[in-house]
Amino acid sequence: MPASQRKSEARRKRGGTIQVRVGDLSQLFNSIDPSPFRERDLDPDCEEFIVSWAREFPPHEPLRIEILVERARPPPDVLAHTEPAVRHHFVRSASLQQLKLRRLLREGRLSLMIGVATLVACVSTATLAPLDELGTFGEILRESLVIAGWVVMWNPLEVLLYGQWPVRRERRLLERLANAEIVPRIAPDSGARGVGSNTIAGG
Repeated sequence: MPASQRKSEARRKRGGTIQVRVGDLSQLFNSIDPSPFRERDLDPDCEEFIVSWAREFPPHEPLRIEILVERARPPPDVLAHTEPAVRHHFVRSASLQQLKLRRLLREGRLSLMIGVATLVACVSTATLAPLDELGTFGEILRESLVIAGWVVMWNPLEVLLYGQWPVRRERRLLERLANAEIVPRIAPDSGARGVGSNTIAGG
């Protein structure tokens, strides 16, 4: 069995645990975010790491996020505020995905109404207009009107039938992360490694 496959299977046996290792807690959050600690965004690379690993687990498996601080030992109050800060980030991200879904569906319904009206107008014109008098050009024009009507319908149908599902999946994933067990703690070997930069690993 390839090493990568053995590694993947070993991770799955430990359940839906995502392990994040950082030198100090400041590396977990976006350094340019001026918000209070509990309202800060996660560092983009850290967020992508967590979300990517969460996608690897079965959709109904509970998730657990372990945040291990390896180098700089944070004050107890900062460590205690890490869990609600991470949870708040994913709650807000899930809310943004819900707003995105609502906007997408609203635009899809509006596009559908416009598309249906355009299709009816095109088909009606192709059926009722005396295009036969124009000979071959009339036949081409009739076919073009019907095709144009269905082309206008493509975008709203794509949005309503297919485009909404990736957004729904992303929202559900973020909701799972928002409801995950979040455990920030000092790594058992803290201070022994001398880590100089983020060391992030999934578990």
